[in-house]
Amino acid sequence: MASPLLAVLMTAAVIGLSSCAIKPIPLTTDEVQSRVKEDRTVLTKDQEPVSGPIDLYEAMARALKYNLDARVELMHKMLAQTQLDLSHYAMLPRLAANAGFDGRDNYTGGVSKSLITGQQILQPYTSADKNIFSADLSLSWNVLDFGMSYIRAKQASDDVLIAEEERRRVANRVMQDVRSAYWRAVSAERILPSLKMLDEWVKSALEKAQAIQDERLSSPLVPLQYRLDLLNTQRYIQQLFRELLTAKLQLAALINLPPGQEQEMMLMVPEREAETLNLPLDMTVLEDRALEARPELRQIDYRRRINARETKAAILEMLPGLNLQAGGNYSSNAFLFNQNWAAYAARASWNLLNIFRYPARAKTIEAQDKVLHTQNLALTMAIMSQVHVSVAQVAQAKKETSTAKLYHDTQSKISEQIRLSWRIGRQSEQAVLRERVNQVSAELRYDAMESELQVSWAMLLAAVGEDVLPNDLRQEQSVSDLALEIRTRWGKSKELLK
Repeated sequence: MASPLLAVLMTAAVIGLSSCAIKPIPLTTDEVQSRVKEDRTVLTKDQEPVSGPIDLYEAMARALKYNLDARVELMHKMLAQTQLDLSHYAMLPRLAANAGFDGRDNYTGGVSKSLITGQQILQPYTSADKNIFSADLSLSWNVLDFGMSYIRAKQASDDVLIAEEERRRVANRVMQDVRSAYWRAVSAERILPSLKMLDEWVKSALEKAQAIQDERLSSPLVPLQYRLDLLNTQRYIQQLFRELLTAKLQLAALINLPPGQEQEMMLMVPEREAETLNLPLDMTVLEDRALEARPELRQIDYRRRINARETKAAILEMLPGLNLQAGGNYSSNAFLFNQNWAAYAARASWNLLNIFRYPARAKTIEAQDKVLHTQNLALTMAIMSQVHVSVAQVAQAKKETSTAKLYHDTQSKISEQIRLSWRIGRQSEQAVLRERVNQVSAELRYDAMESELQVSWAMLLAAVGEDVLPNDLRQEQSVSDLALEIRTRWGKSKELLK
């Protein structure tokens, strides 16, 4: 009987080993195309369509709701919350249900032998059926595991708060990027028509200069120098084109608009706020506010709290564990007098090696706390420096914006005077074109400095930890409601820093 059984086992082993020889299977073209199609559909799924011109705060609201970086951090927070909910179940007792079937082709038998004479004193007998079905339902609870699970749940709750601070940090960075891209896109929308007109004007002037050179109506040097001036102007216009054409693409990417729709996106020109952004006088107040509210420092505070709870976990590991168990049992064995019975038990276990391991654990926890404390001190100094740098940047941006405004106004008046002189024949077309290009350049510089001022102000708010974002960002909240809330909170931020 052993030989056939051995043959069966050998055959099963060969089949099992051959089935484990798995070869790498590359993705098929259909699978890749299906993934691409699904991703393109999901990218903009359930987004509110753009129904009109977009202002700055709607762009910020769309970035908060639909920007993928911001959504990733929101998913991280949701994952941390889910892990916290899961850790609560670890504190519950363990309820286990078991069922099994045991069978054999003959009865289990037994005999009795005298310990004195060594003789068999009973005939072979059995006390079990050949086929037995058994089941049990037991409730067990380890007191030490409950204490450890409670500590891990408290640490998981701190992980949720760390994820929330990280979401705040990423959201503030996205808001800064949106403000910068929005002002550049507004500048592009306002200036690109003028650049296109100037480009056509330069092309026409180049054709006229070529005609003058071909007809030799003047000395060869004069039209060549004129062409060189026109080509320099054309090169500068093309440079401005290159800088401005991608502005809408960058803004559309930040607010997660589908590619190709950026040209249809209309923007509302926001009011210039250079005169309304006032700097506070007391730097100490800003420093204290930054040290209290910056998400980076709060994250370290939560990590230190997690590390402190690790000390309690190390102490619990040294204690003996007490396991309590109770349950009901059933067996189909007909030879049993009681086929149903309740069982209960209490067991204590103690890993004595944990006592010797504790000093090393304690040193590790203490070293980790020192690292976090040093990081906290380094961040404190860096954040205080950031506050001072941000204030200096805002002050400098206000000065440069004021100078850019004055330059723009003066250049506009010069361009107007040159244009009037050209109409009565006192100025050449080249002079008019040059001043018009200078006017567009001055307008672009003015917009760039206004954008820089807005970004500097946003950086100051981020440096002091002012939370101008909604506390409870809900996916079901409409873009218009979210934009209104951001506008209100952003307006209040101007008063907070006074």
